[in-house]
Amino acid sequence: GGRVSNPHLSTQRVRAEARKVQEKTKELSGMFIPAHVFTPFKSLYGKGVERSLTEVLDPDLIDAVELGLSSDTAMADKISELHRYPFVTNSDAHSLGKMAREYQKLLLESPGFTGLLKALRGEGENRIAANYGLNPKLGKYYTTTCAKCRNPVSNGPCPYCGSHLKTKGVSERIEELADAHSHPARPPYIHQVPLDFLPGLGPKTMGRLLSHFGTEMNILHRVPASALKSVVKPPLSELILKQRSGGLAFEAGGGGKYGRVKNPKPE
Repeated sequence: GGRVSNPHLSTQRVRAEARKVQEKTKELSGMFIPAHVFTPFKSLYGKGVERSLTEVLDPDLIDAVELGLSSDTAMADKISELHRYPFVTNSDAHSLGKMAREYQKLLLESPGFTGLLKALRGEGENRIAANYGLNPKLGKYYTTTCAKCRNPVSNGPCPYCGSHLKTKGVSERIEELADAHSHPARPPYIHQVPLDFLPGLGPKTMGRLLSHFGTEMNILHRVPASALKSVVKPPLSELILKQRSGGLAFEAGGGGKYGRVKNPKPE
C-alpha cells in the first residue's frame, strides 16, 4: 500500500527499488521482463543506468528482455550482458490498432503461462521460434534528434533551430554501450513493415486487402505474389513484396516521430 498513487492508470509508477519489485514478482511466481529497454526518457538503458543493468536490477531475476520498436536482435546483441537473456518483441496492448506490429512466434508443448516460461528458458520442445518486428529505422527513437524541432542532429547545436537539447537515438545509445565481440545463437528476427507505413495505402485499399486475405499478417508474409497483384496493382503490390525481401528504403525515425518508407524512384 502507498507505493502506487493511482492503480487505474495504464502506466504505473511504483515507489520502490527495482530489485524489490523483482523479488516480489518472483515471490508471486511471476515473470520479470524489462520492456522497450533502449527507449529514451524512462527505459532501462535509455535513462535508468549509465552502463550496466546491474546498477538497478538483479541480473539473476530477469526472465527476458523486450527490445522495443527502435532496435532488433543484431543491435541489442552488441551489448554482452544481454547475451544471457532471451529477447521478446511485443506491441503495446493499449494501442489496439497497432497490435502485432511486433510479436514472437512460440513453439509450445501446451499453451499457457507455464509453457511461455519454458519457451523463454528453452526447456524441452518449448522455444521462441522467431521474432517479428519493425525495421528499427521505422521506430520512433532510432536516430538522435533535436529535442525542440525533432530534426536529425549530430554534434554541436541543431543546424535547423540552434538548440543544444537532444533526444539521443537508440542506435547511438547502443553504440555507446557496445562491447561484444561475438553474438550468441538467436531465433531469426524477421523485419516487417506494417501496411499503414506503405505510401499510397489508404483505408479503402486496406479494407479491400483484408476482405480478400483475412489478416494483415497473411498480406505481409504469406499471400502469393500473383494473388496480391490481382487485388492491388503496382506500385503498391511491389511495395508489399519488397517489404518481404527487405528491399524498401527508409527515412529513420527519431524524437518520438516514426520513420517512414521512402517512395521508390521510377526505374
